Amino acid sequence: MKQNSAPWMDRLHKLIPNRATLTAHPWLQPVASHLLDPQLWRLQHEAVARGVAVGIFWAFVLPVAQIVVATVHCIWWRANIPIAAAATMLTNPLTIGFWLWLAYQFGALLLGEPTPALAPVADGGMSWLAEFGWPTMLGMSLFAISGSVVGYVGVKLIWRIRIWLKRRARR
Repeated sequence: MKQNSAPWMDRLHKLIPNRATLTAHPWLQPVASHLLDPQLWRLQHEAVARGVAVGIFWAFVLPVAQIVVATVHCIWWRANIPIAAAATMLTNPLTIGFWLWLAYQFGALLLGEPTPALAPVADGGMSWLAEFGWPTMLGMSLFAISGSVVGYVGVKLIWRIRIWLKRRARR
């Protein structure tokens, strides 16, 4: 008897771009021929771990076009493209405010800066950037690097535990 997939999986499959969508994208035309490589689409443990690392990294580094940049990076690193695209969804329009606030708090703590009250809007963008920009960029950079490492190691660890449990069940 065939089981139906979960509704959330169907929604996830609709959100993640497929090969045809990516190869047709104008920004990806220079690398479109590389996107057809089957190795970039298979669920192999190393490619999945790399895809998670690439996706998390670009989720925190770029505010826009994360999937496009992650896809190009996946070609270079031989990572799983759909997994990287899904991992970039860690930061999205609903969660970016929280991540920016947390990054600022973390960056200000590391820089030893007191957390100021909100800067008046009338001061302009440059005063806001001077006040909040450096701690936020430091925090987001550290989230990108540490999140990538934790994601990569986490996938490798989960994969090994899964294999170990399967072998144990066979015995």
